[in-house]
This record gives sequence, C-alpha cells and structure tokens, in this order.
Amino acid sequence: MATEIELKLQLTAQTARRLPAHPLLTGIKPQTQRLLNTYYDTPALELSACRIALRFRKMGKQWLLTVKSAATVSGGLALRHEWETPAKPGQFDFSHVDEPEFKAVLDKALPRLQAIFTTDFRRTTWHVPVGESLIELVLDRGKVECNGRSTPICEVELELISGVMGDIFALSHVLQETLDLRPAVMSKAERGYALFSEIPQKPFRAKAATLSAEMSPVNAFRAIALSCLEQFQRNEYGLLTANKDPEYVHQGRVALRRLRSALKLFGPVLPADFVAAYSQAWRGLAGDLGDTRNWDVFVSETLPPILTAFPDHRDARRLQAEAVRRAQQARTAAAHLVALPDYPRLVVDFTAAVYGLQDQQPLKLKSFARKRLCSRARQARLLAERAAELTPEERHEMRICFKKLRYAVEFFTPLLAPNRLRRYLASLTQIQDELGLINDQVTAGILVEQALANRPPGPVHGWVAGRHELLTHELPEALDTWLAQKAPW
Repeated sequence: MATEIELKLQLTAQTARRLPAHPLLTGIKPQTQRLLNTYYDTPALELSACRIALRFRKMGKQWLLTVKSAATVSGGLALRHEWETPAKPGQFDFSHVDEPEFKAVLDKALPRLQAIFTTDFRRTTWHVPVGESLIELVLDRGKVECNGRSTPICEVELELISGVMGDIFALSHVLQETLDLRPAVMSKAERGYALFSEIPQKPFRAKAATLSAEMSPVNAFRAIALSCLEQFQRNEYGLLTANKDPEYVHQGRVALRRLRSALKLFGPVLPADFVAAYSQAWRGLAGDLGDTRNWDVFVSETLPPILTAFPDHRDARRLQAEAVRRAQQARTAAAHLVALPDYPRLVVDFTAAVYGLQDQQPLKLKSFARKRLCSRARQARLLAERAAELTPEERHEMRICFKKLRYAVEFFTPLLAPNRLRRYLASLTQIQDELGLINDQVTAGILVEQALANRPPGPVHGWVAGRHELLTHELPEALDTWLAQKAPW
C-alpha cells in the first residue's frame, strides 16, 4: 500500500497553455501520455458509499487496476491510500489490497461491478526538484464522460515523490505568483459520480471532523480546521457565480465562523502568531459574507411580512427595491473577493501552515476539551443569568458566546456523553435561533435606516421595532431550559 500526497489545482485553458513556459520547468523534459480510465461500482454505488474508488487505467499498452481510498481534501491537498497492480481489463483481482476492510468490501461487491463513468485526458509530466524534495508536476487536460454527458478536466497535480510535504506548498506558492491556480477539492472520480447520479451542484453543509480521544489537541485542531476549509471551498461555486441561492453565502459564512471560532478555541495550544495571522486573514472575507448574508436574510425572511402588513405603503415598496439591489450588489462583491488571486494563495498558505503545526506540550484531548468547554459555558452562563438587565450590546455579546459554545460542543461531539449531548445541543440551538432572530431585527433596523435614508420614521420602522420587542420577551424561557441542563462533558 502506498500513501499518495498530492495538491490539486484548477486552472483555465489559457493558464494551462502558459504553464510549460514557467521558469521552474526550464530544462526539464516533460513526458506526455494519454490516459483512459474506466471507474467501476455496483448499481447502488456501494464502493462510493464506503469512500472507495476502483478503476482500470490504460496507459500506453499497459493496463493497471487501481484501488484508492477517498481522501479528505482541504486546500487542494489530498492524502489517500492507493493500491495499484498490472491487470487485464475486466478481470478483477484484489489480492494486492492489504487492508482487510477495504478488500472485504471489494470482494463482496465483485459480482455486481459495472462501468460507471470514464475519464479521458492527456497528461504532461515534469519531475521538479524543490528544496529537499522531488515533486511530480502533472498537467491533465481532457474530460469526464458518463451516459453521453461530459465535463472538462483542466487541472494541475503536485505529487510528492520523495522529501517533505512542505515543499509541495513551496512549489505551489511560486507557481501562484504568476499563474492563476486555484486549490480544488473535487477529484475526477467525484465529478464522475456526480455526472452518473445527475446530482446538481448544491450548497455544502458542515461535516463533523473525525476526532478520537487518542489525538493531541493540535491534531484535533488540524482535523477541525481542514473540515471548515473544505466546507468553504465546496461552496465556492455559488460564491463565484454570484448564485441567487442565498444558502451558498450562508454556508460559506458558517464555514468561516466555525474556522475562526476553532482558532480561538484551540488558541492555548497553537502558536500565538499563527492564531493572530489567520484570524486576521479570514476576517475580511468573513465580514463581506456577513454583509451579504444580512441583506439575504432581510430580503427572504424579514421583508415578506412587512410587505404583507403594508402592501400599498410607499416606504415598503421602496424598501423592497432597494433591499434586492443591495443584496445583489453585496453578492457580487463577495464573488469578486473569492475570484481575486489573494484568495487561492490564502487557502494554500493556510493549509500549509495547518499541516506544519507541531505539538507544543503533551496534553490529553479529553481534558483539554473539558477545560475549554467549561470556559465557554461559564462565559455564556454569566450573561444568561443577567439576561433581563442586559443592554443591546451585552445581548449581542451573549449571542456570540452561545455561538462559540455551540461550535465547541459540535467540534468535540465524539468525545462527549451521548445521553446528555442531544438535549444539551437542542437547548443551545433553541437559544441561538432566538438570539439570531433578535439580531436579525436589530440588523433590519439598521438596514431600514440605510435603505430609507432621509425618510421620516413610519409604519415600517415601527413594525421592525415591535418585532424586536416581541422576540426579546420570548428569550428567557429558552435560557432557563439551558441553565437547567447538565453539561455532557
């Protein structure tokens, strides 16, 4: 079994034509070959469900049978196990797979295997010495095909042949200085399965990171941070296209909030300069997505009941037109930020920095988690017990505290007592939802002032203020429910 470490980067056809002339490749003779691949699975896609990719590859006159474990990909970097052996097309022999669980799945699926999709591309390969390492740089151009449908392939892969992982990022950084290369999270196999299933692109929600009690806190942070980054990257499509579905913006914003929350949560075991640098680096994009999300929520949730209450009022009609215009303007601005070259460089640099983190002190994850959760819960409790006397600013602070606590509980879920966890998370979610609605009305008041500038207060202003007051009176019950809960740690 080999462990494959590669960084995948997307590029346009124009950039692909410029790549061979890059100074780093001067004097390195490339090799070019056509690769034809057929991927197999059962009709129910059982291998895909087990995160296994199975293919036959024709490379010149040779045929290879390859089994890969699906990789966790963030920042374009994939780490996966791979088993490859010469074979005859259509004849499956998994004796070279030395992972018993994988082999058992493959043997069970064998009678029902069928061709699912193909990839056909031309690969140009350079072996590039960088630092202590030798890195294989490949340019793939072609297509994925399935049932008469196809999608293009135009990507660069940097695979570590020998040396250290950091040199992959160093090579990527140099290439990105002059070429528009964007980290990619979808493998060719994943794109083929999407074609086969005819699944349209849709917003990507957070997935729980895989944690275990044996992990160090730094390794746990790495898993959580890369999971957050993957969530953001998988929502890039909707952000870059200024897609009208507001859920892309929402999920992108959630990803960055979770990431920035994780940086603070694990701050005691992370280098201070790392936390400071990347908290700041992600802040600007998070802020722009926040503005976009505020207008989206206003248009889709706050505005409709206002229009229902005042269908013929001039301020309501003016507010609708201005809100829709500003929501689209904010979405376009967010798309512009993600399209700038600084963004893909930040993704690669952050991924490199996360993989480069070292354990500073020997700590057990469970004790670290308990300490951090107690700290988060204590901050929230102090404010919850004073809820009736809080100022609007303090109520906003309480909302942030509960959001941080919920993210922390979700991050550490695999380590917590399941019998208490569900009720505890449900009460946290209820509080966060109610505080979020209150905050939406505060934000709505600000947005109404912006959209109806120089207009005297009218029924629209009064509706927003009244809704805010009503929601505020409903909050204490949710807080009391949470205060009565026993913590699951």
